[in-house]
Formats: sequence, structure tokens, C-alpha cells
Amino acid sequence: MTVWGDQRAAGHPAPRTPHPVTPSPRHPVEPFPTLTGGGVSCGGAASTLFRRICHDPNMTANRPHSLPRIVATDLDGTLLRSDGTVSARTRRALRSAEAAGAEVVFVTARPPRYVDSMAEAAGHEGIAICCNGAIVYDVPGRLFLDSRLLPTAVARKAAEVLVAVLPGSTIALETGRRLVSERDFGKKDFQEVIVDTAAELWETDESIVKLLVHSTGHHADLMMTAAHDAALTGVEVTHSGGSGMLEISSPGVTKAGTLALWCAARGIGASEVVAFGDMPNDLSTLTWAGTGYAMSNAHPDVLAAAPLRAAANDDDGVARVLEEIYGL
Repeated sequence: MTVWGDQRAAGHPAPRTPHPVTPSPRHPVEPFPTLTGGGVSCGGAASTLFRRICHDPNMTANRPHSLPRIVATDLDGTLLRSDGTVSARTRRALRSAEAAGAEVVFVTARPPRYVDSMAEAAGHEGIAICCNGAIVYDVPGRLFLDSRLLPTAVARKAAEVLVAVLPGSTIALETGRRLVSERDFGKKDFQEVIVDTAAELWETDESIVKLLVHSTGHHADLMMTAAHDAALTGVEVTHSGGSGMLEISSPGVTKAGTLALWCAARGIGASEVVAFGDMPNDLSTLTWAGTGYAMSNAHPDVLAAAPLRAAANDDDGVARVLEEIYGL
């Protein structure tokens, strides 16, 4: 593993393999390529673009570089401080990394409508991978470059299973442009359509990128355990904090899956990526990237699985690592 910046955490155990998700045979959306170690597999379900890249000898993902070509960073709890701001030090470090030839990519659970203001605060004018990998978003152009949809029937089945095992939970549908939610859904959005009953949710004619299940009476970790115990299959389940909310996407749609595909299209391998994150939905990115940093304020599962540590988000952890890597 290529290591830039801070030292490996003392007593670090071997990374854990994420629990596999079984795709539904009726699922019409082609999953992202399977991640294998430091690269990506050209196996059967990869997209046409990905297969072409894998088999084209003129497009290699293994060219050596002395510094990372990609800086992939989560936002909340990672690049942003706890008050939602971006420090001047962090802005300088991002610009310096770009001046040294790196490309900064935001990799977040947030939908594009939230990323716009965050990108402006950070001075970011590149790409953002949003909604846990479901959307590739061109920030300056305000364009959706790609999306991986969650079919309505699959979302509905998953919602029914989760509501049954998590009594009192409420649901919402993220479309990428707005949230369609039950009236009692615990998280509010400035672009929101509220319906009176859960049945009305499934009448929407908008495409779905993510199902959200919220509970005021359960921690997100316990909700993940309940989803696992219910043998929920055909979807990808994760969470981005302890606020009592699960995030469900199509099978294979993860932050790392989309980042890997995006990098492969540019001839960039995992060994040329440095990544930062703090929550379980960041685990796929941190373990795929050649160098993965867990923030010191990260979730215990992330601290256990990620090989390296950065200072906490409120201590400009991302900036400190980038300063060390690029000799700032």
C-alpha cells in the first residue's frame, strides 16, 4: 500500500471485509464493478465503458506517480468543521494540492443541492460524487453527469422490510433534486415534497437514487444490525452518522464503486488516490484507495478498518495531511 503523510495507527488490525450484498435477479440497474484489493475487477456486471477501459492496453490504471493524482474527501465530519464551515487553512491546502497536479473530488452522502454551497465555501470547482455514489455531479456546471437509480419496486420492498423490523420509523425518497417524504419524517430539507401517507410516496413519477429510513428511537448502528438480521438483500445499506437514519441504494452503488469507475476512465489506479472519511459510508473508499485516512473523530468501525489517522475535522485534519504530502 502506498502511504503518504501521517504514520500508520499503532496496533492497526487488518481491514475488515464489508458484509456482501446479494443483488436481486430482477434488478434492472447494472451494478458497479466489484472492487478487488487495490483495483477494480473487469467482471461480468461492469458497464460497457468500464469493460472498454479494462481491456484497452492504451488506458492503464497502473502508471507510477510520486504524489497522489486524486484527493478524495468526504465532507461532513471530514473536510468541514463541526459548524459546517471550511477553514482558510483547508482551502489553501486544497488549492495547493491542485497546483501540484492533483484533482480534488468530493465524495459525500449529500445530494447536489447541498454540495453547491459547500463547494463554494471550499473553493471547489470540480467533481462531486453525491448520494453515496448514486450521482456524479459537475459542480461548476451544475450538471448531473451520471446517476445510478434505485427502482421503485426495490425501494418499496426494502422500506417494507425495514419499517417492519424498526417500529415507528419513517421513510423518504431522495431523487437527487429534492426529497419526497412522509409528513413525520425526522429530517427536513429545503427542497422537500411532503405526503400524508407512506403509500403516497410510491406514486411519485420521479427517479429515486436513495431510500432513507429514519427512527428517533434507534441509533444508526442498531438499525444496521436490524437490517442485517432481517436478511435484507438486493440493496446497499449504510449510514453516515448516529442520527438514527439508514441510507439505501442500488446494489453495488457505493462511494468507492463510483470513484473507482470515475478514476478508471481517466487511467488512474487506486494507488494514486488519497482518501479521507469518518463514517461507515466512507469505509469502501478508505479501504479501496491506495492511502486511506480515518479522521480522529471517526466512527469506531472506521477507526478499526482504516490504516491511517488524520487529525480531527475541527483541527483541520485533511489540510494537515495534504500539507505533509505536498510539502506545504
